[in-house]
Amino acid sequence: MSRPVLSVVAPCYNEEGVLSEFHQRVTAVCRQLTDQYEIVLVNDGSRDRTWACMTALAATDPHLVLVNLSRNHGHQLALTAGLSVCRGERVLIIDADLQDPPEILEPMMAIMDQGVDVVYGQRRKRQGETAFKLVTASAFYRILNKLSDTPIPRDTGDFRLVSRRALDVLQAMPERHRFIRGMVSWIGFRQEPFLYDRAARLAGETKYPFLRMLRFSIDAITAFSTRPLVLAIWLAMATALFGVGMLAWALYSWIMGITVTGWTTMICAMSLLSSGQLLMLGIMGEYLGRLYEQSKGRPLFVIERIVRPGEPVGQDQAV
Repeated sequence: MSRPVLSVVAPCYNEEGVLSEFHQRVTAVCRQLTDQYEIVLVNDGSRDRTWACMTALAATDPHLVLVNLSRNHGHQLALTAGLSVCRGERVLIIDADLQDPPEILEPMMAIMDQGVDVVYGQRRKRQGETAFKLVTASAFYRILNKLSDTPIPRDTGDFRLVSRRALDVLQAMPERHRFIRGMVSWIGFRQEPFLYDRAARLAGETKYPFLRMLRFSIDAITAFSTRPLVLAIWLAMATALFGVGMLAWALYSWIMGITVTGWTTMICAMSLLSSGQLLMLGIMGEYLGRLYEQSKGRPLFVIERIVRPGEPVGQDQAV
């Protein structure tokens, strides 16, 4: 089959309220650029009518490709599933909530025409988000860049335009705990930002509440840095110095005849040392858990069904 000029890949989870508007806006943009395009929608185990909305849209639009996952795999794996199915020479990664405007695709394509392999959206403003979300997101990117050996652009998400050769490298990376925006940065090639203002969600709720964002942050840091493990060395040195200081103080008190009650000092020292040990066990456990998950070699995701115009429907595909 001939390869489309453009693919648009959008993971969807409980997005029935925005799918129609998303399809309309993306289709309008794609038609202005080329008639050889496809829109790949990935249903990530939605609990609402997202899949029914997708199939209704596909019945009237031959440019739609639908991917139905066997269960909810999470945003990064759902996106990976869509990227494995798309066939375009250039691939736009975008969420279906319309916070990232598909209308800027044309200037992003113009930048890629200059020999760029990745054009990533970089946010100037973020509407509809709380001050807490903005502060924590800013802190996350700055901490991540301090820890990571791979520079990752600040204030970016997965919204980006990727060339086929960059996507082929990305698809060859077998990580289970995926942080795609970091993985794309690791690939290299020529990458350029495109500044834009991010809108509020058109409908529905955010798929990244605080606890999920925290889990995502831990995945990102452990996927791109081993420096947290170095913390064990520094913590050991600090606690050793603390222990030497406590020993010197105890000897001084004994020589001077000062009564040493011991209870408070002992409890504080034990609490400090045990909390440090538990912290390092937790950090090492995160890395060890990732090694364990990766060693099992299970598929990253399971596709229950693919609906592609003019092709047989795929069933139960594990990748």
